[in-house]
Amino acid sequence: MPRSTTDGSAAERPGGAARGRSRRNFAGSRPVMDDVARLAGVSKQTVSRVLNDNPAVRAETREAVLEAMRTLGYRPSRSARSLASGRTRMLGVISFDAARYGPASTLTAINTAAQEAGYLVSSIALDTADRDTVVQAVDRLSAEGADGIIAIAPQRPVATALARARPDTPMVMLDNGLGDGTPVVSSDFTGGARLATEHLLALGHPTVRHIAGPTGWTSADRRAASWRATLREAGARVHEPLVGDWSADSGYELGRRLADDPDVTAVFVSNDQMALGLLRALHEAGRRVPDDVSVVGYDDIPEAAHLLPPLTTVRTDFSSIGTRALRLLLTQLDDPADTGEALEKDPVIPVELIVRDSTGPAR
Repeated sequence: MPRSTTDGSAAERPGGAARGRSRRNFAGSRPVMDDVARLAGVSKQTVSRVLNDNPAVRAETREAVLEAMRTLGYRPSRSARSLASGRTRMLGVISFDAARYGPASTLTAINTAAQEAGYLVSSIALDTADRDTVVQAVDRLSAEGADGIIAIAPQRPVATALARARPDTPMVMLDNGLGDGTPVVSSDFTGGARLATEHLLALGHPTVRHIAGPTGWTSADRRAASWRATLREAGARVHEPLVGDWSADSGYELGRRLADDPDVTAVFVSNDQMALGLLRALHEAGRRVPDDVSVVGYDDIPEAAHLLPPLTTVRTDFSSIGTRALRLLLTQLDDPADTGEALEKDPVIPVELIVRDSTGPAR
């Protein structure tokens, strides 16, 4: 009698062919998909559908296949899954300045979420945002067969280059968009800077100085703009920000200039590393924190709570940023590993002000 390939049909009734067979039938060699199909009494196509979580497979058929896999000790190869699904189950990530805490933490979260969803990640860290470099990165990931790409694009030129090199594959952007409807995940840079500035003003400081990140970085530009707007709304004086490069060294050099100004009583710094440099400069100048100068950083690096004094800072949820980006990409792929819940297309991840000992009332 011909065998039907319909999932869960009479010819493929779970356990129908498994009874009476023993594991020794397949001993001596590594079990393959055909062995699973024979033991479960289903077709090879049905085994493939189970491996790829096809919702059309009946629950009892799925359980029979899974039981056969357990009995045989079968482990599906990635190549077998790729052939069955038409996907490599590999995702590409393009990142910039990957050594910094924020991008590195985001990349870790993406890798963890991808692994849990059954994907590998191929990462390319770039030092420059010129179009040729970005195009080469996209071409490499496309050649590797990436099912989708997540681009950590903290600088506007990166987004511009990616827009010109737009691959024919699903993509999710972080921080900057392409202007074509591609999903964008970002942190609430504006809200974070407002929290920091309002906190210092509420402590009675007449104004708040700012050490900004490098111009052209979306996070730095939005934080600086929000700091400026918050001061203006409060009727406080707005000084020109001092622009650093995210490093503790730049925070120290700029901090020396602020430490020499007796009118400086509060400083909002665009990241914790630069805040670390500022704390050293203030200490060397004999300016006590927070008695003489209050300091707020940004990101809440692991060391922030252990500085002297412990640093008040704005906590960024990099784990949520990376996880949300991965889930949005899987949604575009219509992958069964996704939760299936409706996801906001361009989510803005909330931030939190963590108050510690580096801020206090103005004298």
